[in-house]
Amino acid sequence: METALLPPIGERAPLAPAPLPTLMSSLWRDPHTVDPQDLKAIISRLECACAQYPQSADLRTCLGMAHAVNCDAYLAMDAFEEARILEPDNFWAQLKFSELLYRLRALPRAEDETKHALDLAQDARQVSLARKQLQEIRRLIREGTQKPAWTKPL
Repeated sequence: METALLPPIGERAPLAPAPLPTLMSSLWRDPHTVDPQDLKAIISRLECACAQYPQSADLRTCLGMAHAVNCDAYLAMDAFEEARILEPDNFWAQLKFSELLYRLRALPRAEDETKHALDLAQDARQVSLARKQLQEIRRLIREGTQKPAWTKPL
């Protein structure tokens, strides 16, 4: 890992081609535009950065997003949960965790987590993102699009 890309501890997350909200949205946008080899390189770079900065919730959030784009739902969920433990008031970690649940169609839990993200929102843009996601989750619940509850044996 190149140490020239890493700022001193306490500054912006050390991934840094872009500020975190820009980086996060570009990682989540379209998984088909990212070359699998590039994605593996991004994941390994993020894992190294997380090892070097273990208290960075932002890096864990980016790692979770990269794992989600790579279709590793369990690894993504682990990274988001670690980010939320490190920084319980981190809007982006909460929103992306709830978005993963939404994409996995765990809609009741996604709705609860998105409400929590809405409570953590600090500006109008964040409120708008959380409300749009909550609106989409509620639409899917209304239309009956959710995973079945496996309460009975096959």
